[in-house]
Amino acid sequence: MKDTFINRKYVITALLVLACLGLLIRLFIIQVVKNTYRLSADNNVLRYVTQYPARGLVYDRNGELIVYNQAAYDIMVVPSQTTKIDTSGFCDLLGISPDLFRREMRNALIYSRRAPSVFLKQISNETYARFQEKMFMYPGFYVQPRTLRKYSKPVGAHVLGYVSEVDDGVIRKNPYYKPGDYIGKSGIEEAYEKDLRGRRGVKIFLVDVFSRIKGSYAGGRMDTLAVQGSDVVTGLDLNLQAYGELLMKNKRGSIVAIEPKTGEVLTLVSTPDYDPALLVGRIRSDNYAMLSADTLKPLFNRALMASYPPGSTFKPINGLIGLQEKVITPSTLFECHNGYLFVACHSHPSPLSLVGAIGNSCNSYFCQTYRRVLENPYYNTISDAYIKWKSYLDEFGFGSKLGTDFVNELAGFIPTTDYFDKYYGKNRWKALTVISMAIGQGEVGTTPLQMANMTAAIANRGYYFTPHVVKSIGADHFIDKRFITRHHISIDSTNFEFIVQGMEASVNSGTSTIAALKDIIVCGKTGTAQNPHGKNHSVFIAFAPKDNPKIAIAVYVENAGFGATFAAPIASLMIEKYLRGEITNKAREKNMLELNLMH
Repeated sequence: MKDTFINRKYVITALLVLACLGLLIRLFIIQVVKNTYRLSADNNVLRYVTQYPARGLVYDRNGELIVYNQAAYDIMVVPSQTTKIDTSGFCDLLGISPDLFRREMRNALIYSRRAPSVFLKQISNETYARFQEKMFMYPGFYVQPRTLRKYSKPVGAHVLGYVSEVDDGVIRKNPYYKPGDYIGKSGIEEAYEKDLRGRRGVKIFLVDVFSRIKGSYAGGRMDTLAVQGSDVVTGLDLNLQAYGELLMKNKRGSIVAIEPKTGEVLTLVSTPDYDPALLVGRIRSDNYAMLSADTLKPLFNRALMASYPPGSTFKPINGLIGLQEKVITPSTLFECHNGYLFVACHSHPSPLSLVGAIGNSCNSYFCQTYRRVLENPYYNTISDAYIKWKSYLDEFGFGSKLGTDFVNELAGFIPTTDYFDKYYGKNRWKALTVISMAIGQGEVGTTPLQMANMTAAIANRGYYFTPHVVKSIGADHFIDKRFITRHHISIDSTNFEFIVQGMEASVNSGTSTIAALKDIIVCGKTGTAQNPHGKNHSVFIAFAPKDNPKIAIAVYVENAGFGATFAAPIASLMIEKYLRGEITNKAREKNMLELNLMH
């Protein structure tokens, strides 16, 4: 029993010695080895100034600077460090009202007494200079440098996007962001946020009781450097983008142009639009509210998010499928007596072969072709034939998102057999039930981006690259592999040649002659998209030159009638501007520039 007591005494003594030794070691580390705890204790005389990195620059395909940065300054406050100050003098210095002062101080206290928060955002350079001189009079206040976006031209708002302060929702979802940080919203700014934003740093300063900086803490050894965001080079042609927006002024609609051999987006126009500078700085919130309330919907990106019936611009697809399914040949002739059954058509020579039918935009030809596709005896049912027809459209990217680097891309709509079964009953719908889809009407819905992509696939004779706006990122010129992967369409390339001939005929002698250019072979197709809410939309797709094409384009002008009236001449001007750098038909240009369809 005595031995047990002695053993317990030794164990307890040993534990006490170890505990004391542990405490001594911990105190030594805290007071001698580590400065971290002293840093916390000395927080009242240290200032942590976040070093916001310069956001990455944005260039066009020719090296023209599109988006850059300008200096801006926020006034920060640490409520616990503020003392009684001359509120009137402070407000006069910053040009603010006493009510604003009280409100912002109250918000700062709600956020934290000891942590810094933004008191006044983005003051001018002049205000910053005045405040720097007298900041010592206002302990607890200091200036936080940062940058704001600046634009070389007032264009490209929809494709570029904008930057705004993070909200609580963003902070909860992504721990990287802290109050006061900014994040890309829409367009390139959002899609490439991680590349553009860079990485924050911090500088720690010693300050005196008057809030004046006395030097770096610990010789700057605890500072971290900010890392600038990566620059991005886009496929955009800045001059072409500006020209497209000029042509579409006072019109509703969109222009999407793609370089066929790469999938790089040359221009993306959506009108009505706005100056991107409106969503920068302290005016952003008010301007965003104004733009959101505008009945013309300038924030709505029609190029990506508007779904239209493609109209006759869809006919080349049905011609391709008819050839591939061997229900027609290039020499197949169909009569047209101003229409087919209940589908009307305009007057033109008859009968026509495939090339002539595309050139003259014959509704009857493509209704009969589409009917043959769906009634093909090779398939057991109409539904089976329809599923095969839809599979070709899937390959072109219709009915789904293309997977571009644009945010908010709409999928469009190509109905499934289940869709028709629901409305008409299983096995109770026929080719004539859905015949309007032969000419791009009825249930078909496509975006201008999808139509430009389809045009690029035709220009390439059977393949396309996923459309993308950014062609390289940073010094390593990185680009996602999905943008350099070919998407092949299971239609023989020889069949595409007949469609190309038909689109050439449309411009040379058919419905698209207004789009013809001297010494440049343009291949195009007009379309008139039915609009149940008013006048039809004017649509045109084209690529040029015919061989080794450099540009594929889709133009939509809402409530403008026939495709040849407005969409085709605008597309022609865009093609010439890109390929030649100048316009030869000044009268046409003047007419389109002065045209106002917003009444």
